[in-house]
Amino acid sequence: MLLTSGQAGDNPQLVPLLEAHKIQDATQFRLLADKSYSHPATRSELRSRRIRHTIPERSDQNERRKAKGLAGGRPPAFDRAIPKERNTVERGFNRLKHLRGIATRYDKYATTFLGGVLLAAIVTFHESTNNDTI
Repeated sequence: MLLTSGQAGDNPQLVPLLEAHKIQDATQFRLLADKSYSHPATRSELRSRRIRHTIPERSDQNERRKAKGLAGGRPPAFDRAIPKERNTVERGFNRLKHLRGIATRYDKYATTFLGGVLLAAIVTFHESTNNDTI
């Protein structure tokens, strides 16, 4: 996890997050992302790192590519069944947002807030993987 300011977008943090992931885990993976990551620079960065990805194309990019005709190139490969797996990620964020301290960010310092988010994520992960109730 990386912490940014509230108004910062997600896309600029993708490369630092990929670097942190590469340090911790060298296994191949597929990146599932939403349309906010559909920037051409993002796609080229993922191609240069040989990271397979499934990112839907934004409608304005689709129209611009079609307007160029044959010079616009082919659309990026997109399997409609793969993004359906993203719901598990969205449900995980939803569980974190149900925690009052995380949703409202009462913590004064960023490191304290990040620690709370990490602790909540660990607890949420273990609750979802452990079928036993306490």
